[in-house]
Amino acid sequence: MKDKKANTELIESTEEAWEDRKLGSDEAYAKVSSQSADEVDDALGLKMISIRLSNDLIESFKLLGLRHGMGYQPLMREALKRFADGEFKMIAKEILEEQSKAQKESKLSQKKAA
Repeated sequence: MKDKKANTELIESTEEAWEDRKLGSDEAYAKVSSQSADEVDDALGLKMISIRLSNDLIESFKLLGLRHGMGYQPLMREALKRFADGEFKMIAKEILEEQSKAQKESKLSQKKAA
C-alpha cells in the first residue's frame, strides 16, 4: 500500500482538482464527521440555496478567486455581503440626509414664525 502523503502529492492541489473530484473524493482519506451538514451550516450561519448564474460570471469569479487566493463560492458570498452592506450604508446615509434636511427646514420655519 502506498503512503497517503505520496498519493496526495501526485495531484496538484488546485481548485480545479478539487472541483473535478481528483482530490477529496477518495473515501480512504475521508473522516466521517459526527455532525450533519445542517449542523455545520447552522454553526457557520450558512444556508444552502440554488441559483442559476451564467458560465461567464462563474468563470470570472473563479479567476478572481485565484487572484485573491480563495474559492469562487466564498468569493461570491463576500461580494454579495459587500453589496448588501454598501446598500444598507447608502440607505442609512439617505435617511440621515433627509432627517438633517427636515431639521434645517423646521428651524428655518421656526425662525420665520418668530
